[in-house]
Order: sequence, then C-alpha cells, then structure tokens
Amino acid sequence: MNKTIITCAVTGNIVKPEQHPDLPVTPREIAIACLDAADAGAAVVHIHVRDPKTGQPSMELDHYAEVMQRIRDQNRELVINLTTGPGGRFIPGADDPRVAAPGSTLMLPEKRVAHIAALRPDIATLDLNTMNSGADVVINTPANVARMAKVIREAGVKPEIEIFDSGDLHLARDLIRDGVLEGPGLFSFVLGVRYGFNASPETMAYARGLLPAGAVWTGFGIGRHEFPMVAQAWLLGGHVRVGFEDNLYIAKGKLARDNAELVARARLIVESMGGEIASAAEARRLLGLAR
Repeated sequence: MNKTIITCAVTGNIVKPEQHPDLPVTPREIAIACLDAADAGAAVVHIHVRDPKTGQPSMELDHYAEVMQRIRDQNRELVINLTTGPGGRFIPGADDPRVAAPGSTLMLPEKRVAHIAALRPDIATLDLNTMNSGADVVINTPANVARMAKVIREAGVKPEIEIFDSGDLHLARDLIRDGVLEGPGLFSFVLGVRYGFNASPETMAYARGLLPAGAVWTGFGIGRHEFPMVAQAWLLGGHVRVGFEDNLYIAKGKLARDNAELVARARLIVESMGGEIASAAEARRLLGLAR
C-alpha cells in the first residue's frame, strides 16, 4: 500500500473567528498554521485567505501571495493547495429569486482562478458541485467549470476535483472524456455537508467505485465525522484530510488547540492501523508534482 498523504485545511471560509479563539486569519497566522501542520505530519496544506481586519473570507491576491511566500521561506517541499471555491454561492432574493440577496458571491469563473494563474501553486481545487448547501445554493455549471479548468491547466497547476455527491463524479468522468480535465485525476470526497454526500462507510465506498481507474483520491468528513472518515479513507486505500476548515474539535465538546493537533490525531489513526505517513517529498512523487 502506498504511504498516506495528510492534507490540512487550516481555515476555510465558513468557520467564524468567534467559534475558535485561535482560528488563523492573517496571512502570517495562516502560514504559521500551515508550517506547524507540516511539522505534525501534513504533506499538503489547503489554503483559503481572509481579510485580516474583519476575519471574513477574502480572495485578495496579495494575501495569497504573502501566505505562499511565508511558507516557501521556511519550507520548500510542502505541497501548497489553493482553493478556487469562493465565488460560487448564490442566495436568491426573497422578493425576486432572480436577484441575488446579500451574501451571494457568484462571480465570473476567471476571477475565481485569477490567483492560480498569478501564483501557480502546486494544486488548485476545482469544485464540480451544483447543490443546496445548507440554506444557500452553490452553482458550478459544466461550462463554468471548463473555463476554470482551462486557466488552471494553462498555469501548469494540478486540479484537485472536489466531489460533494455522485453527480459530480459523473460530470468529472465526462470532462475527462471530453479532454477538459486530464485523467485519471486527483479527487477529494467531501462527506457530511448538508444535502451532499452522507458521511458513512457505504457512501465513501460507493464514491470510490465511481472513480476512473487509476485515480488518486482523498476522503474526509465534516465536523464530528472528521476522525471516523480518516480511518475509513485509509481502509479504502485513500488519502486523508483534517483541519479547522472541516472541524474545530479534538474530542466531543473540546476545541482542538490548533490545526497541528488535528494532524497529529490523523497521523495516530493511520499509523495505529499499520499505515505510514507520506512526507512532502513523497507526496510530490505520488501526485506527480514537480519539486
């Protein structure tokens, strides 16, 4: 069995600073969280950025650039994975559902990947889901996904295809067939988002069965499902992900000290079952990434 890659998603764009006193917000804090996660065993860090003054989600290029530079100043091997998820959320207006209500972020696909073209990280996420997400709607049409994929490919960046439900996998296979995406692909199963994939062994096994032959995949769970899905992903031959984007707790009712503590727990789970954790250099080889 190949060694297991741990990805750490250190802040996300949904969790609020008031939910955890040490949620990374500034570029410096986010970079430190990434480096600490690497020291604990993460080979990949998944990065969102925030407005340092408000703590709200941001897509500011300078914030991404600062985070990447701070990481690279201290760690040249760590695999950097930047999000392209923000910009796909739509909230219909109460009086006219055709009009976006406050909180909508829907924007041109090219704007969602502008930081990828400029900074050329190792990996960029690519969401394929159009779905109810809590009380809101997330929209990623095939045409817009193709426009984002084109920018990612031209930047020489590897897309990580985010899968929230089975229809996303069927879309991914069509995009690979049509040459929009290169196969067999790098995939990430997101389990436990309301109205998406249920966080269960059966769901993860079903999703794995829909993958193109030879695909590389990670599976992870949201909230209380985080650690059970670490074990399940490893048992099914996948890689794993943890981090404050997905879950803030190390145990029921007990906040994790930091992202590194979540990584250390994931490492313990994998190693206790007989697995081995991949270093960043080994992850680069497994994922076919340049050094």
